[in-house]
Amino acid sequence: MNPTILIVDDEKHTRDGLRSSLEDDFDVYVAADIGEALRVLEGDSIDVMVTDLRLGGEDGMQLIDRALALPKPPVCIMMTAYGSVDTAVEAMKHGAYDFITKPLNIDRLEILINRALRSRDSERENVLLRQQVDARYGLENLIGNSPAMNEVFDIIRQVAPSRATVLIQGESGTGKELVARAIHNLSGRPKQKFVAVHCAALSPQLLESELFGHERGAFTGAIERRIGRFEQANGGTLFLDEIGEIDGNLQVKLLRVLGEDRSFERVGGNVPIKTDVRLVAATNKNLEKMVAEGKFRDDLFYRLNVVQITLPPLRERKEDIPLLVSSFLKQFAKENAKPVRELTGEASEAILAYDWPGNVRELRTMLEHGVVMATGAKIGLRDFPHTLRQVGGKAAAKWSARPPEGYLNLHESEHRLIMRALDESKGNRTEAAKRLGISRRTLHRRLKELNITPTS
Repeated sequence: MNPTILIVDDEKHTRDGLRSSLEDDFDVYVAADIGEALRVLEGDSIDVMVTDLRLGGEDGMQLIDRALALPKPPVCIMMTAYGSVDTAVEAMKHGAYDFITKPLNIDRLEILINRALRSRDSERENVLLRQQVDARYGLENLIGNSPAMNEVFDIIRQVAPSRATVLIQGESGTGKELVARAIHNLSGRPKQKFVAVHCAALSPQLLESELFGHERGAFTGAIERRIGRFEQANGGTLFLDEIGEIDGNLQVKLLRVLGEDRSFERVGGNVPIKTDVRLVAATNKNLEKMVAEGKFRDDLFYRLNVVQITLPPLRERKEDIPLLVSSFLKQFAKENAKPVRELTGEASEAILAYDWPGNVRELRTMLEHGVVMATGAKIGLRDFPHTLRQVGGKAAAKWSARPPEGYLNLHESEHRLIMRALDESKGNRTEAAKRLGISRRTLHRRLKELNITPTS
């Protein structure tokens, strides 16, 4: 099947001439204005769009913006008789792949279109590899390929099918609830309820009622019976976030429901209620230290800590940042209908130099801010909040020589993923390609482009 090309120009002889010149190698569509072009783009899968800057009274830049906001955007090339550096820069800001001036040189245009197609194919392969990372190692939106995260993924896969209680430890923003949801989704009860309770958000009395429910008249304001979260999650998973915040009395009651008979009583009630709940707890505190200080019951800690998962802070797995950035940019660009595809070099340097005290949650928020503020296809340092701009200024000199130790750009991350697949398949390229979710031909090309020579 030939690649599809859309030619957008308000001059009929230009449209017809380009169609005649290109139709031997491409399936060519033509449009005279933005409305007609959008109808083609929405109705057919277009690989490359070549549009004039001036479309009668309309602006080709606006067409590029709208085309790149589509679910399957084409690669865009701008053509104009008003050739200038300023016009070219503006076209690139709007997400154009390249720029060509009129009168058109057909040979040059064909070269440009073929180059754009190769660039798109390469980008799609990279996206496929990143999606493979997410599907195979991500586990429900957890993204990473660092040794620390691979260890986390291995534990999740191992513990998920069991009934064991899991304690997730890690700083705020590292993704503890995502890990809990991954355990639930990979368990034998994924179709049952996943119920989350944030223990720090409620007073001890309200938290007890929230967890175990209460009978009518149990306390002032209890005008009717309430079903607690343990009953709501019966047959599924109950996630208790910030478990270190619960007081001593509630610790005792929680200890009972984790005992042999797995039962509890509603507040104000005396009838034991049995529950079949998989409990996953999380904390950003050091529970071992709290036990030693007498602030947390040791017997409850041991029942919670059957399997422990410790999430590394983002500053200790910076090689995962390019994968996270790529995933978040794609998400927020789509949500905000923006043509943003990447960061400038200066912005990338700042992101990798920053220590991210708020971890992945802070990175996610920062990138959403950047996408919203960006005016072109790239997010610059100026598009980020002052906190990151300040870091970028300090890091510029340091980064001008060489990136910090442990940094992996996207190509290096792809290199590592391919090498892992080859290692796991013992050098069998067909098997490695299957593991990566790409064709053997694509794998061969990526090996050549990345200068990888398999040892077997």
